[in-house]
Amino acid sequence: MRSGKKSIRLFAFLIVINASFKAFSQNTFTIKGKVTDASTGDPIPFANIGIKGSASGAVTNFDGLYQITYTPPADSILVTYVGYVTKSKAIVPDQQSQVIDIQMSPGALQLREVKIFAGENPAYAFMRKIVARKTKNNSEELDAYEYESYNKIQIDIDNLSEKFRNRKSVKKMTHIVDKYDEVKGENGETIIPIFISESVSNVYYRRNPRKKKEVINKTKVSGVGLTDGSLVSQVVGSSFQQYNFYNNWLNILDKDFVSPISDSWKLYYEYYLADSVSNGSGYDYQIDFEPRHEQDLAFTGSFWVDGETFALTQMDVSVGKRANLNFIEKIKIQQSYELFEDEKTWIPSKTRVLIDVDEPTKQTAGMLLKFYSANSRYKINSPRDNRFYDTAIELKEDYMQHDSTFWARSRPEPLSATELLSFQLVDSLKVLPVVKTYTEILNVFVNGYKKIDKWNIDIGPYLFLYANNAVEGHRIRLGFKTDPGFSRKWIFSGYGAYGTRDKAFKYGAGIDYIIDRKPWTMAGIYYSKDLERLGVSAETIGPNTIFGAFSRFGAFRRPYWQEDISAYFKRELVKGLSGSVQLRHRNFNPLFEFAYKTDAALGAESPLKSSFDITEINFETRLASKETFLQNDNERISMGNGNSPALTLRYTAGFKHFLGGDFSYNKFSFNIKHSFRSGVIGRTYYNLTLGYIPSTLPYPLLYTPLGNESLFYVDNAYNLMRYFEFISDRYIAFRMEHNFEGLLFNRIPAIRKLKLRMLATGKVFYGSVSDANIALTTTQDESGHEIQTFNRLKDRPYVELGYGIDNIFKAGRIDFVHRLTYLDNPNVTPFAVKISFWFSL
Repeated sequence: MRSGKKSIRLFAFLIVINASFKAFSQNTFTIKGKVTDASTGDPIPFANIGIKGSASGAVTNFDGLYQITYTPPADSILVTYVGYVTKSKAIVPDQQSQVIDIQMSPGALQLREVKIFAGENPAYAFMRKIVARKTKNNSEELDAYEYESYNKIQIDIDNLSEKFRNRKSVKKMTHIVDKYDEVKGENGETIIPIFISESVSNVYYRRNPRKKKEVINKTKVSGVGLTDGSLVSQVVGSSFQQYNFYNNWLNILDKDFVSPISDSWKLYYEYYLADSVSNGSGYDYQIDFEPRHEQDLAFTGSFWVDGETFALTQMDVSVGKRANLNFIEKIKIQQSYELFEDEKTWIPSKTRVLIDVDEPTKQTAGMLLKFYSANSRYKINSPRDNRFYDTAIELKEDYMQHDSTFWARSRPEPLSATELLSFQLVDSLKVLPVVKTYTEILNVFVNGYKKIDKWNIDIGPYLFLYANNAVEGHRIRLGFKTDPGFSRKWIFSGYGAYGTRDKAFKYGAGIDYIIDRKPWTMAGIYYSKDLERLGVSAETIGPNTIFGAFSRFGAFRRPYWQEDISAYFKRELVKGLSGSVQLRHRNFNPLFEFAYKTDAALGAESPLKSSFDITEINFETRLASKETFLQNDNERISMGNGNSPALTLRYTAGFKHFLGGDFSYNKFSFNIKHSFRSGVIGRTYYNLTLGYIPSTLPYPLLYTPLGNESLFYVDNAYNLMRYFEFISDRYIAFRMEHNFEGLLFNRIPAIRKLKLRMLATGKVFYGSVSDANIALTTTQDESGHEIQTFNRLKDRPYVELGYGIDNIFKAGRIDFVHRLTYLDNPNVTPFAVKISFWFSL
């Protein structure tokens, strides 16, 4: 009987337990939803979700999604996130499963208050382990990797001022956009989408030698004012959306931002150990951080690390408008990492970037740039052949051939209704006549040419249309070049000019032929007859077209006529290594008093001559291992060489009697250009040239450093040296500039809001002229008149040092330059203030 009673009691107990469990299960409720930015519509990952008055909580994933299970009673849900206003929303009672989407409004970028008690900051112990294992956890330290990348970019115009809205051109655009609430801001303000794109590509990387390649498979691009889809299709891929926080510095918008896990982390950031979460076998840790100085180019935000490997698993950083940047309201970068089990390596999986551009003036508008990248199908430690990586960015032949089914299966997630509408709106806006007009004006301003579509030519460049100097008087010049609509292989160009004082015509014409685009190979011929002047020729000025145009103004001392004909061939041999050869014949007919001895051995008895012809072959090779090029129509655009030096070796051989040449000679030069980060003190740029001419030649054929007699500061010139002040046949030319960015001025309370940046410059030129070349020079012409010769350096170099302030009113720069040597030369200025202007972030 007792045994039976015990069985009955056990059975009853199990019934009660089961009933209780069912009752408990029935009282478990679920809430799920998505958290987004109210102003941009973008998901907010890593936001904290909690039930008010309850221990239940969750964190949104990278796509802003969350799910919470809780037990009633509960009346509201609470969402918090650094940089946003805390948001709460009511829970519908007695509803077992419900969806609550939350829109959060941006607020102050400020971490919550944290109290640090005596002893070391607990976050520091984690930071030391993270930094110590950076090399092991950095995916760029793998032997190789490759993956498929999906990229999406959208650019919108926002924050339209009333004056900007009332412009005729803008009204026609807002008339179309204002019909749709889906693309309006949280307060109903107008947002104009002007660009949206998608791309799918394959990215390949190998560590030794360090090379990277992207093959862009498909692109879908729509943009207001877009004229060349191929160039943009190269930009919208993965190559320009890379953010590696394991590096000490991240280059964003051509500015160096210090990583929160850099080797110098203690100098730039304050850290707080915010949370730890069990991952089953251990813990993940959340560390919050903020800049020690809010105007530094540093981030505010949080990152999460794996407690076993101390590798990054999530990163969320922001830069506010107080940083030393112009026109930027906010930069936000969010990145998630995925564990690659085979290698126990965390690799970048998804990246989202938002750049909010402030309106430059109260009468204009702002801009919102959004980037999204998702990487998948990783393959690790299987490097390909070295030559495979020679082309950094490659477009597949059929990159524009695709349909809706391709994008449906290629996207990690479907486009939102707003994004689908944006594609349609951009297509509608770009056909407006007023938009086409403004696009043409912008192209003229940026490229310097006016397109004539009917004839497939570009007229310009406009900088050279007019000049005035003492020799030519008013100089009028008009030029042209053909565009890709004329030919994808042949490029014809030419110009004509006329001077009202010398009443002489000048002209030039050229033909270029693109032999191959992979690897890039070109050939061409060029002819010109024009007025030049010693020391300020196109060869010495280089690519500085603005200085070249303005150098046509003024006194125009030591002018000469030059008839020049040349033919060239150039080719990219392998990635980063290019070579060229040029055959050139030109003559020199001076308009100033000039003569040279044709036989220096005869001394004063030597016959004199005042003109000459030369025929030469120029060989040049250039090594820039990390330089990336984009193909824009019929030309290539360099996107820079990163932090690696660019080396150029040039050899010139002159041939006497060949095509009428008067001299045999050799010239050698070697140049190195480099830009690198100098730790906490800023960025350094330098340019070093070594040259040697072991031949006997008239002084116009020797090397002349570029002087500058203008009011403007010129980077590739000696700014207190006069035109043609010195000449050498063996020389060292060195130019250096160091930009402290905001390092010094950011620490001065009274002026740090001006966002000024300090810089220092130094330029040195040292060389000599051989006795043989001096002996070739005469001080009298054929008629016995005294003539000018040239100055040469003595036993000391030419030196000028300077210091300056950049970012004055966000566009100006002022340099204070001191000349330290050769102060006794005629018409020397020992000190000058030079100005310059350019758009700078």
